[in-house]
Formats: sequence, C-alpha cells, structure tokens
Amino acid sequence: MDAKMLFDQTTLECSRLITQRYSTSFTLGIKTLDKKYHLPIYAIYGFVRYADEIVDTFHEKDKKYLLDLFKKDTYEAIENRISLNPVLHAFQLIVNQYHIDLDLIEAFLKSMEMDLDFKIYNDSKYHEYIYGSAEVVGLMCLKVFVEGDLEKYNSLKDPACKLGSAFQKVNFLRDIKSDFEERGRVYFPGVDFNNFDKPAKQLIEEDIQKDFDDALDGIKRLPVGAKMGVKVAYLYYQKLFDKIKGLSPEIITQERIRIPNSRKFSLLIGTYFGMKLGLG
Repeated sequence: MDAKMLFDQTTLECSRLITQRYSTSFTLGIKTLDKKYHLPIYAIYGFVRYADEIVDTFHEKDKKYLLDLFKKDTYEAIENRISLNPVLHAFQLIVNQYHIDLDLIEAFLKSMEMDLDFKIYNDSKYHEYIYGSAEVVGLMCLKVFVEGDLEKYNSLKDPACKLGSAFQKVNFLRDIKSDFEERGRVYFPGVDFNNFDKPAKQLIEEDIQKDFDDALDGIKRLPVGAKMGVKVAYLYYQKLFDKIKGLSPEIITQERIRIPNSRKFSLLIGTYFGMKLGLG
C-alpha cells in the first residue's frame, strides 16, 4: 500500500471508529450492508456526526465560528481532494467517488445553521430542517448504494427521503425532553412542550407512520447489497416508534426512550435470517 492509499484508508477507518463510538444502531445496520458499502457509509456518518456535535455539544465555544470553519473546510476538501482533517478527507473521498451533489451537502449544513438560530419551528422551517438534517443524508447514502446508476437513484429518491423523514421525526419524539430542556428547541410546529397532550402526539404519530409506509416500497427495490442494512434500520426505528406510541405524552416529556442493545441485536439476527429465507 502506497503512502496516499495508507492516508486514505486511515481516514476512512477514523470515520468507522466515530460511528462505532456514537451509534450502536447505525453500526449494526452498516454491518449488514455488503462490505463494499461499509467505509463509504461510515465516512458519511462521520461527517454528519461531527457537524451535529458542533451545534449540540460545544456550548462553551463560538458555535457559529466553528460551523462556518467546518463548512469552509468541507468545500475546500472536496475541491482540492484532500484535507488534513481525517473526517473531511474521508468524506471528500466519497463525495468525489460517488458524485454526491453539492446541493445535498449545502442543505445539510444549512440545517445545522438553523439549529443555531431557531428554537421554535414553524411549518416551513420544520420541513426545511427535516430535509436538510435527515432526508439529504439518506440521499447521500443512496448515491453510494446505486453506484452511479442515475435512473435507479431518481426512482428511489422519494422513498429515501420519506425514510429519512420518518427517522428524524422519531428522533424528535424520542428526544423531546432533552431538546427542550437542554437546547430550548421544539421542532414540531404548533406544539407547546408544557402542554403536550394525546391529540397532538397522535397527529404526529399518524404523520410518521405515513412516512414509514411510503418508504417501505423503496427499501424493497434497493440493490441487494444495501437492502438488509436499510431494512434493519427501518425495523429498529419502527420498533422504537411502536414503543413511543404505547407511552403517554407525560412519559415521553419526562424521559428519553431507548431500545436495549440486546433487542437491537435480535432485530439484526431476525432480519438476516428472514431475508435469507425470502421472508423479508
């Protein structure tokens, strides 16, 4: 392995480590993808994870400055095809190899900027935020999965967006307490955290279930090597969503809802054998 290949490989492995440290469920999902997709998807996750950390974690720092610098460095890395920041170098490798559209990256970074400025989201900002923070991440992954097949990409764009939207809205419900108490954010339009009731929760749940239903057809049409990993993520989030639906508004405004790692693993095994037997 020459020095450049060693540098590239090391940065990609840094992104894998970031994913493993930050997300058990995402790591499990990636492991069920065809091996050729592993490092590219880790690179995408590492990029979005670190951008998210800037706006959600570094409270004692100038977040706007850090995010502006991260954005500048991202575009320079993509243009120059190199960065000494391992996360950005790994990401630019994948952006350039799979021709990930810059407008997807711009929409994502715009959603991160919105987290610095907005606390209460109206309808238009809510949809803009979900598109930028979740749907475009699904589209970046889809670019990897279709490996240059533009016709297949275009046919799967809408369900990929619906899946990203469903995941993000479930995250909003799961994290409604911490988002409000730690960051002062309420993402759902028209929702008063202090008076969050059953009808408001039910309307949100109906919207999320429609996204899940619309996404399922797209999962069935994914390339074989990508289908199982995405299905595992789908089932994990559906199970988390089912758990949230069974709880009162009072409970989800008082605690963060989780799926135990043992249950995540059983979903992985169940999906693997189900698809091997032609049941998935």
